[in-house]
Amino acid sequence: MSMPLPLDPCTEALKLIRARVSTSHFNPAFEIDDDLVADLIAYACEAPSAYHLQNWRFIAVKSAAGKEKLCQLAYGQQQVADAAVTVIVIGTLNGHERIRANLQPLVDAGHMGPEDLEAWANDTHRGMHDKPVKQRDEAIRSGALAAMTLMTAAQALGLASAPMGGFDAAAVSAEFGIGATELPVMLVAIGRPAPGNWPRKPRRPVEDVLAIV
Repeated sequence: MSMPLPLDPCTEALKLIRARVSTSHFNPAFEIDDDLVADLIAYACEAPSAYHLQNWRFIAVKSAAGKEKLCQLAYGQQQVADAAVTVIVIGTLNGHERIRANLQPLVDAGHMGPEDLEAWANDTHRGMHDKPVKQRDEAIRSGALAAMTLMTAAQALGLASAPMGGFDAAAVSAEFGIGATELPVMLVAIGRPAPGNWPRKPRRPVEDVLAIV
């Protein structure tokens, strides 16, 4: 017997999902302070990750000089120049190496025993060590989940956002100090929208994309 969902389809969280649009035109006069950037990244870090790797890092580009450099490396996409901040979402390839540190607070709080931590860490090591394809897959997956959480948080705070995949990854890595064990997954521009943006684009109907088996 199916149970009804205890959700009002008009709840604020669900409204945010359907209100978000990918913004093409930002107001270049709008600025964002460092504390709000930190708050946004804190929300992004609430995203899930395999093994609880938390295998992500973020570079918030908001200075005029930084935005100019990043805009050039993003093939001149004006969103980077005009947005209040553009976040470089980075997936880390060696996140498994710090899994004990990630989980130690659970041990300290008494929710996980030391032996459970060791079993978890060993399982993570077996799943990730010397597996470059798996490491890359998880870096991209975690980065994408964090980016979506970041955009939802921005929407909740009354900000517009745009995920961007068009950039020179090698050049961005060199310019912004992204290491060999890190992968720039995407850019997320955040700010206030300017006039001229398209309305929200239609989504494919559920019956086209869902199979229930």
